[in-house]
Amino acid sequence: MSDVAIVCKGAICKCKFGFTPDQIEIVSPHKAYINETNGSQKMIASTMDIGQPFLAKTFGQCKLQPTTGGYLPCIPAITQWQGFYDKVTLTNQGKILTEDSKAICAIAGAPCVEITFHGQVAAPSVAQMQQADPQVHAQLNPLAAPQGPPEPEAEHIFEIS
Repeated sequence: MSDVAIVCKGAICKCKFGFTPDQIEIVSPHKAYINETNGSQKMIASTMDIGQPFLAKTFGQCKLQPTTGGYLPCIPAITQWQGFYDKVTLTNQGKILTEDSKAICAIAGAPCVEITFHGQVAAPSVAQMQQADPQVHAQLNPLAAPQGPPEPEAEHIFEIS
């Protein structure tokens, strides 16, 4: 588990038979959140997020449904997830999805939806910033204001003759 990331709300998925990616939405209620201090934004995705657990509810057009003018619109119908983390069960009785998980769509009948971005975004807290070494911070971010008292403004004297 240490080398794969847990998937959360905002993760990006793509279908190998679709044309556009879509963002995962958590449709099964539970109380498990990740990577945030407040526990209100990054809900963990689980195997119970089936049906249409996507923001736009489409991957564009579906290559498995050709017509004379192109393809029919994709309407994903996720029946189950594979490749999940099975050592933890959430309160909704689902298992945690990882970035290696794949979903089976009813149209394809095979795992065709994969996760391209897990949804976790690093957001440093105030406590972490207070613990940062000022010298290292100044080297990594030389445009940031240095710690300590502000320097006095320089006086400019101009004489016009």
